[in-house]
Amino acid sequence: MSTVGVLLIVKNEGKVLAKCLSSVASWADQIVVVDSGSDDDTLEIARSFTPDVYVYSEWPGFGKQRQIAQSYLNTEWVFAIDADEEVSATLQQSICDAVRRNEPALYRLNRLSSAFGKRISHSGWSPDWIVRLYPRLLASYNDALVHEKVVSDSALVNAKLSGHLYHDTYSSLSHYSSKTTGYLKAWADEREGQKPSSVSKALLHAMSCFIKMYLIKRGFLDGRHGFILAWLAAHSTFYKYIDLWLREYQKK
Repeated sequence: MSTVGVLLIVKNEGKVLAKCLSSVASWADQIVVVDSGSDDDTLEIARSFTPDVYVYSEWPGFGKQRQIAQSYLNTEWVFAIDADEEVSATLQQSICDAVRRNEPALYRLNRLSSAFGKRISHSGWSPDWIVRLYPRLLASYNDALVHEKVVSDSALVNAKLSGHLYHDTYSSLSHYSSKTTGYLKAWADEREGQKPSSVSKALLHAMSCFIKMYLIKRGFLDGRHGFILAWLAAHSTFYKYIDLWLREYQKK
């Protein structure tokens, strides 16, 4: 019988972690949690679900941290999940069926995301097909500091899982700010010294981001939340390009 292990990397996720782990605990053969330096009750909650809890405070980036977590798994299959996500009953069954068949593939699922208390159905957020289930010995995450992806040297086919992964992204503006700050810094860290930036590029990318998200991706159909998300995305885009330009400017 093939086995499946759940992989999580976390930091200060005490408010949501129990709900996430409750959605996988009944069917996962192993759960590995790698913490990057929480100072809330994250570790206590994680240890109430699994003995495989590890702390790596020297943050190497999202991709490598997931690689570290995968190194502690001994199951045939890996299912990666974030602390603010929850597996639906239909998705659970689909995962178990795929593992039972044991046919090597990169399995994608459809993630449904909410922001500030509202399910987002447009804005480029839905549908959101991402690889989360894969054979442990044939695939892993890449080394990206942010926006990491599952990669494989083997010619694995892509397949889809039924059901949804529920994702509760931001509960408040302060939560949005604290969550995105690290992403923006990692983005600039990864690109520093590669392509020059400028104030005009920052403005152009920010405006393009808003137009794409709110108009082309029909964010206006998400109502006021769609406008807020498009505006915040444009602000974040401006921020990261300006950060890149300021780093270059200060080296002159």
